Amino acid sequence: MGRGNLRLVYSDAAAAPLPEEGVAAAGEMAEAAAPDRSGQPARPALLGEILVERGALQPADLARAVALQAREEARFGDILLANGLVTQEELYEALAFQYDTMVADLSAEPPDVRLIDRLGADACIRLGVVPWKRVGGATVVICSRPDEFATLRQQMPAEFGEVRLAVAPEEDIQHALVAARHRSLARKAETRVEASQSCREWNRGLIGRVAVAILLTLFSIFTISPLFGFALLTAWAVLTMVLNSALKVAAGMYLHRRKRQKVAFFSKRYGPAIEKLPTVSILVPLFREREIAGRLVRRLEALEYPRELLDICLVVEEDDTLTRATLAAADLPRWMRQITVPRGAVQTKPRALNFALDFCRGSIIGVYDAEDAPAPDQIHRVVRRFHERGREVACLQGILDFYNSRTNWMSRCFTVEYATWFRVILPGLEQLGFVIPLGGTTLFFRREALEELGGWDAHNVTEDADLGVRLARRGYRTELLDTVTEEEANCRPWPWIRQRSRWLKGYAMTYGVHMRNPRQLWREIGPWRFLGIQITFFCSLSQVALAPFLWSFWALPLGLPHPLAGLMPFGMMAALSVTFILSELVTIAVGMVAVSAPKHRFLRIWVPSLHFYFPMATLAAAKGFWEILTRPFYWDKTAHGVFDVPAGKGRAGGAFQV
Repeated sequence: MGRGNLRLVYSDAAAAPLPEEGVAAAGEMAEAAAPDRSGQPARPALLGEILVERGALQPADLARAVALQAREEARFGDILLANGLVTQEELYEALAFQYDTMVADLSAEPPDVRLIDRLGADACIRLGVVPWKRVGGATVVICSRPDEFATLRQQMPAEFGEVRLAVAPEEDIQHALVAARHRSLARKAETRVEASQSCREWNRGLIGRVAVAILLTLFSIFTISPLFGFALLTAWAVLTMVLNSALKVAAGMYLHRRKRQKVAFFSKRYGPAIEKLPTVSILVPLFREREIAGRLVRRLEALEYPRELLDICLVVEEDDTLTRATLAAADLPRWMRQITVPRGAVQTKPRALNFALDFCRGSIIGVYDAEDAPAPDQIHRVVRRFHERGREVACLQGILDFYNSRTNWMSRCFTVEYATWFRVILPGLEQLGFVIPLGGTTLFFRREALEELGGWDAHNVTEDADLGVRLARRGYRTELLDTVTEEEANCRPWPWIRQRSRWLKGYAMTYGVHMRNPRQLWREIGPWRFLGIQITFFCSLSQVALAPFLWSFWALPLGLPHPLAGLMPFGMMAALSVTFILSELVTIAVGMVAVSAPKHRFLRIWVPSLHFYFPMATLAAAKGFWEILTRPFYWDKTAHGVFDVPAGKGRAGGAFQV
């Protein structure tokens, strides 16, 4: 079944009306038997029938909702709300009538925190309940899913005694839990990843002593023999350049071979039809966003996935009054909601993602950035790929592109760089069997795998690359997905340096964390991928840090003196010159291949100018390495919405092309 047919089957089936005599039977598909207060099964009136009798729901809409539920892993009430068939007040009043209970007003009467602590705030969020108050010898527990209450009450502590049901919207329950126990929930978000694979115990004193030792060693070498020191660092810079160039060549050769064989660049393997579409939660961390929030809502509204299965979580920091005010002024649809992250020891994107993870409804968790404009069919592609693959494929990485690539020279170079990374290098790493350092957006995870890993490292400023390594260490695989998300190219010099310094700092910290015990890392991922990590992380960091030693050789063709000119024999100097030229040609060739699609062909003339673009990374590396010693967990925020496009324009065009 093709992708287009897949989407039509879902939409047609969802819209197909049921015969009138099937409405009552359809209600039986949507409802489960509910318990009475003694815990014995009872058979209350069906929710759909109650809503129809009250005039809150039309019979035709009931049939439509039941048809949707037959195709989707969605709760009946969520279908009604997401499609605007009933109001939240009407739904919960009907649920209270159905289960002979009351709708709790948590804003007027907050829950007893002692009861929450007895069950645990994180358990309350996971179960979707909140212990409310004691009444006589019983405990009233508020639940947003009363059809599951018979099972949930068995997980209540014995001290609760008789457990009675009250109902309330899930958002009200979550807000009450956060208000009551925000500190404990914030601490959990900061420590989800086990300490051995987190940088939260980063010892700045130890790192400082190591840095001082390295600097003293280099100072001693240069004091004894400046030429030897210069030659040593130059040799290491050349070696890292050769290894990185070899990686580009390998990736480019793979792409060329796939093209010659006329095989799809990304693997496409179709499995059996999906019986029921799953719910997909999308986390969108926002911070100090004035201009982007409204456009983001409009862009996400373009997603074609069924609304009742789309759980968009706009994650906002508690003290970010700017973004919260912006969202308050926006007209958010029912399937978008705001999750407010309480203050904590650090303020980073991964911490916010960790906090929001427990509030997600979906079995698939995605991540977008504030400025993202995903392809409309992207979620369908994600669901299909996860359905086709085994459980070992725990992560899908989409392709990033830019809608403002024509803004200036830097935006053009940024687009070429990303095209090279996502369309050549990352597919090459995947085919070579190396660990894939993830990008920070257009990421999708199986929820169970993400929770097994403990989510993101809240203290790592490149949490995406770190998570890619941890996925590999647990035996999971990441695949590239042929779908595009467009975002805003960072095309101003100082913001670019700030952003790149954060990435390089995070790469260095990720490498340091996972190399704490090299033998264990070797055992977990094997020698081949261990080598890949050295090239991807250590060699890349070395190259940007030592680039000035390579730049120094421009003195020779300019007729200027060079420290090694009189020491290197002619043959060695010639070989070094050829190496430099070949490395530059490889960079240009791979860039040309990366922008060979019709949309990007105008960038070909700009590919050689990358030679003047990459030196900024050395300045960023100096800033990042200094912050490792001074502010290792500082998140240097990138501003969004500076070079945006009007809503509805510049949106990704769907399938990946080469």
